[in-house]
Amino acid sequence: DAFIQVVVLGSGGVGKSALTVQFVSNTFIEKYDPTIEDFYRKEIEVDGHPCVLEILDTAGTEQFASMRDLYIKNGQGFVVVYSITSQQTFHDIKTMREQIIRVKGTDQVPILLVGNKCDLIHQRQASTFKGLKYYLKDNKFEMVRTEDGIGLAEYWSCPFTECSAKSAHNVNTVFAEIVREMNYVQNARIKQNQGCCIVL
Repeated sequence: DAFIQVVVLGSGGVGKSALTVQFVSNTFIEKYDPTIEDFYRKEIEVDGHPCVLEILDTAGTEQFASMRDLYIKNGQGFVVVYSITSQQTFHDIKTMREQIIRVKGTDQVPILLVGNKCDLIHQRQASTFKGLKYYLKDNKFEMVRTEDGIGLAEYWSCPFTECSAKSAHNVNTVFAEIVREMNYVQNARIKQNQGCCIVL
């Protein structure tokens, strides 16, 4: 079986640990306990091909941001998570993608954009009152629309999904998708290299 190193990135409190634990052990963590670094392993089959995912659940808090370079250097695929209930976390992931590209030295990196906490989507739908498409918090637009996630993923040229670590909706899809994206990027690199001709 192929071993695949996946790094889960995102701000504190977006549900990275809850997402990973739900995938690995089918349980939801109710209590928020900030992670420093957790390592998980799970065998899965994607499109008929078995593989072993080695998942690194990283710290979202800024005090551990300096460790991210090391995580990124060793990672092969990246699940970048924000919370649909927080515009700030959606903003933060843009910096994280820039960091991935800087450390890897290329923008051809397998990334999956994930909007977590879609079990709270009723808040987003209820907030369309009087034409407002966001949930107002302290007079700020707080909820992140699905269209915003789709738009950012198109700009990044990467896949996107919304999921719920709590209800397990689309959780398995998240990790299957990052494997597919890794295969896609790898095949694209091979084709690109084959297309290069050397003039002697």
